[in-house]
Amino acid sequence: MIHTKIVKNIEKQTCLFDEKEMTEFIKKLKFNADGLIPAIAQQWDTGEVLMMAWMSKSTLLKSLEQKKAIYYSRSRQTEWRKGETSGNIQIIREIRIDCDTDCILLLVDQTGSACHENTRSCFTKLLSETGIIDNTEIAYPKLTILTES
Repeated sequence: MIHTKIVKNIEKQTCLFDEKEMTEFIKKLKFNADGLIPAIAQQWDTGEVLMMAWMSKSTLLKSLEQKKAIYYSRSRQTEWRKGETSGNIQIIREIRIDCDTDCILLLVDQTGSACHENTRSCFTKLLSETGIIDNTEIAYPKLTILTES
């Protein structure tokens, strides 16, 4: 059984897991035929879904060691350190695994925009009955709670 590893006192830790825990964690994951696993980045304190990217065993291990999101770029066929050029880094606060162990959820503290299009989230396109609406304002609509008077 795989449990969520909740990281406490993350600022004081140099690594999310010790080496043995990291190895065991990675062994339990199901990577695809290309040796990759999808990783969804979510803002840890607001729940915003920020982006989806791919991780290899190597980039996942480096992410665990450094507490920063490091992905694998399929188009460039190399590791991609989130925020290396933009400064928009993702500090990992917690990692969760889905029930099938074939997808990772990174709860992160996002600095700046998560998307390469300079938006907070990559999920800014809304599929509606009239077509696709591209608007960053609708990515995370403000919820209004109605109460009875």
